[in-house]
Amino acid sequence: MLYFIIYITKDKIIYMKRQEIIEKFNKQICIENYSDQTIKNYLSVLKLFLEWVEKSKLKKVDENEIQNYLYYCKTEKKYSYSTMKQVIATIGFLYKKVFCQPLPKALDIKLRKPTHLPTVLSIGEISKILKVTNNLKHKTILILIYSGGLRLGELINLKISDIDSEAMKIHIRGAKGKKDRYIMLSENVLTLLRAYYKAYTPKEYIFEGQKGGRYSPQSVQSAFKSALKRSGIKKKATVHTLRHSFATHLLDEGTDIRYIQELLGHKRLETTQIYTHISSYSINKIKSPADKLKI
Repeated sequence: MLYFIIYITKDKIIYMKRQEIIEKFNKQICIENYSDQTIKNYLSVLKLFLEWVEKSKLKKVDENEIQNYLYYCKTEKKYSYSTMKQVIATIGFLYKKVFCQPLPKALDIKLRKPTHLPTVLSIGEISKILKVTNNLKHKTILILIYSGGLRLGELINLKISDIDSEAMKIHIRGAKGKKDRYIMLSENVLTLLRAYYKAYTPKEYIFEGQKGGRYSPQSVQSAFKSALKRSGIKKKATVHTLRHSFATHLLDEGTDIRYIQELLGHKRLETTQIYTHISSYSINKIKSPADKLKI
């Protein structure tokens, strides 16, 4: 049984069992109203950290050991930038909120964010994908994701009551960061939604499984992958590529980036600004100095 040692003073030591740590962590993160997905992710990271401590047979976890763990995650586990951020945030929450201790200096770091540009499909390519998608349910799902730049989790959580056909908008509830927002409802999407509703008659969620309840994300991913293959498009695209494409196409049309930020539900404008690097609108409005040459 793992005992995690926390030094409070030179004279007093507190020992906590592994399960006790997990339970206290879970209670605190629930109290602070983190989203269900974030809680699930943090607990997964926490358990892996505690397993590493146990396997390493450490008598105590100090600054050096935390640094060793981060090094292990990066070099042995090959964690990505986002996963490393999650590890640092989880261990930080553990110390500050569960152990009530100062943040270890080993966690006081700023990761260098890689600048990988997302894959984007052209409007023609998205039309091609929809054209080869004969299943009405799958076609409605894919066009709905693209039409509003939805995350996959937002799509499968959509309820019938979230569609406002009079105001032509869709209510996205409890999205990332537990934030609500509205997005536009396309005329084309509304037409497909009505045809889909008549054919499938969902009860609560717009897209439901065969036994009711939310449609599975794996089914959506499978439908997109199948359509992409049939379309003959060779780009490495995923369902999330439809969201990237939505944002880029809006920027191409000259839509103010702050409106795009609101539609995507981004907390920081910096997150949305990555689309300026791949938008043909932002690239083409700048003239190359080579155009002034006489050749």
